[in-house]
Amino acid sequence: MGLFRRGTHGRTAEDAGVENAVEGQDVEDAVVDDDALDAGTDDAATNGQVTEAHAAAVRTGGPWDVDDAPGAGPRVDLGAILLPAVQGMELRMEIDKATGAVSAAAVSVEGSTLQIQAFAAPRTEGIWDDIRAEIAESVIKQGGSADDLPGPFGRELLARLPVRTAEGRTGHRPARFIGADGPRWFVRGVVTGKAAVDPAAAEAIERIFSDIVVVRGAEACAPRDLLPLRIPGERPAIVPDAAEPSSPSFDPMARGPEITEIR
Repeated sequence: MGLFRRGTHGRTAEDAGVENAVEGQDVEDAVVDDDALDAGTDDAATNGQVTEAHAAAVRTGGPWDVDDAPGAGPRVDLGAILLPAVQGMELRMEIDKATGAVSAAAVSVEGSTLQIQAFAAPRTEGIWDDIRAEIAESVIKQGGSADDLPGPFGRELLARLPVRTAEGRTGHRPARFIGADGPRWFVRGVVTGKAAVDPAAAEAIERIFSDIVVVRGAEACAPRDLLPLRIPGERPAIVPDAAEPSSPSFDPMARGPEITEIR
């Protein structure tokens, strides 16, 4: 069964997800030194102390279920996802042109982007292990490669997604697929940019992911159905912590939110 259920238009669900991971980004930035990427992969796979130290420094226990979330400052209300409001971040909402529904949120900060989606999941078991295998298969089918590695949120994929530059050269864009299983939900992130290959650059993005709150709701949903997102402003956008002022002292969405249609 595929990960996505909307807007694939004849492609498999995993194919659509992999392609969306690189949409709207500068192809020139996609060409990477595969030797350098291989070296980073080997280090992550073999140096357990570095990996564990990085994971401990980043993960604080989330993503969270709404019933268990700590008060950790203001968040942007996107419906099924309450997104941490971080100074300097840009938020883009992705719209499925076929349905008009918001299909994903994408946060850009410090030269990296995190695409986020939340899904329904079975009550008794997680789905990330199966989804991770399906994404890896899709990446390989499209001419890329994927390594299953330990990370701050458990197992994750470091993928090389094939792209073509303006000069007609073939390159690879690195992308990390991260995920977390929760009670009757699953949240998935796709990390691109510097955070895909540089642990130091990844910390800001990973802290955002670790502080996401998922609002599953009581509605009956089939496993892997997208949980509904909405554009900020359809309801009060900021959900403040009880100890915080009613509005943040900075504008976390100085340019947005932008809206991107996914065909």
